[in-house]
Formats: sequence, structure tokens, C-alpha cells
Amino acid sequence: MGAFLITLRETFEASLIIGLMLAFLKKTGALETHGRAVWQGTAAAVLVSAIAATILFATVGELEGTAEKLFEAVTMLVAAAVLTGMVFWMRRQAQTMGTDLRDQVGVAIAGGGTLALATVAFVAVVREGFETALFLFVSVGESGAAATIIGGLIGFAVAIGLGVAFYRGSLKLDLRRFFLVTGLLVLALAAYLLYSGLSELAELAEVSAFEVLAPIATLVFLGAFGWGFLRNSAVPAATATAQTTPPVS
Repeated sequence: MGAFLITLRETFEASLIIGLMLAFLKKTGALETHGRAVWQGTAAAVLVSAIAATILFATVGELEGTAEKLFEAVTMLVAAAVLTGMVFWMRRQAQTMGTDLRDQVGVAIAGGGTLALATVAFVAVVREGFETALFLFVSVGESGAAATIIGGLIGFAVAIGLGVAFYRGSLKLDLRRFFLVTGLLVLALAAYLLYSGLSELAELAEVSAFEVLAPIATLVFLGAFGWGFLRNSAVPAATATAQTTPPVS
């Protein structure tokens, strides 16, 4: 479930970004001359993300015993922090994502730089790729390789389908509600990783007092970040949708 949720959200975010860039290029008549640069930047981001994932999995494969458990515990805590930051970052960006991307693409085109446009796509997509790689690594340890691969592939396929349909205008999606629901689910997932990571550290430390830290920290996390996310998500749905809908004509 976790692998499906993360790949769904991360891949859809990447698809949305690519769709916005292509839609802007199409509207300005620059799709034929500059569209390839977007796909080149995207392909480079996917390649770099795959390399990062390979290095991550290879690194833990060299560890054994206490070192391996410590590495996994720290990775869980890092993943929890990254997921939480991702949710709040996306909440802030959702209101102006379309405008900001159009500005960046416009500047890149005005500069006449194919490399600049590819860089915009690369930076936007590679962030999603790194986050996905980090979580899938943690998910393998928690859910097993088979469940992670299956869930990840299903999430990827669904997200690509949603992204294509959204770009073509055949899907009217309430983005505010989508990111609100998935954001809450991701925060719950981050809380689980926080609990697992702290529990692992408590077990390694062999200090009984540390055992109560994990549930207390998890409850505080859910209360503070869950409430903060809900309180600051009161953006009118029509506004969020209008500002991020690809202007394909």
C-alpha cells in the first residue's frame, strides 16, 4: 500500500509538471522546437534517480548485523522527514505551480537555451525520483521486495494514466482534494516510519526507557503535523484547479 501511494503521488506530481510545461509550449507555438528538451531533461532525471536507487540498495547490501540495522533505522527517519517536507512543500506550491512553471519555461525559451529548458524539467522531476527511490528502499525492508515492486508498478501506471488524461483535458480532477487526501495518507505513512525507525534505534540501544519514545514521538508528530496540514490546506478548490490545469487548446 505504501509503495503504491508514494509512486502514485510522486509520479503524478512529475506528470503534472511535465504536462504543464508541454501545455505552455503548445500554447505558445514552441512545442515542436522545444518539446524534445523537456523529454530529454525528464529522461536524464529518471536515469539519475535510477542510479541513486541502485547506489542506495548496493550500499545496504554491503552492511551486516548492527551496522545494517542502524542504517535502516536512520533511513526510515530520513524518509519520514523527507515525506513530511514533501507534503508541506507541495501544499505551498500547489497554489502557484502553473504560474511558476510557465515563468520558468518562458525565461528558458526567451534565452533560447534548450539546455535551460531541459534543466527546468530535470530539476522538477529528479526531486520526485529521489524521494521515490528513498521510500521504495525503506518499503522493501518493511513490506518485502515483491509487494513493493507490485505496488510501485501499479501506482506508476495509474499516475501516468491520470497525468495523460489530465493533460488531454479528458479528466477534470480536483487537485486540492487529491493532494489533501494523499497528503494525509503520506503523513500517516511518515508517522509509521518514524515509529519504526525509533523502535529500531531503541532496540539497538537496549535501553528500556527508549521504548516509550517511539509511540510518544509518533503521537506528537501526528498531532502537530496533521493539524498543521489540515489548517493550512483551506485553499478554494476552484482556485487550485484553475491555477494548475494545463492550458491545452
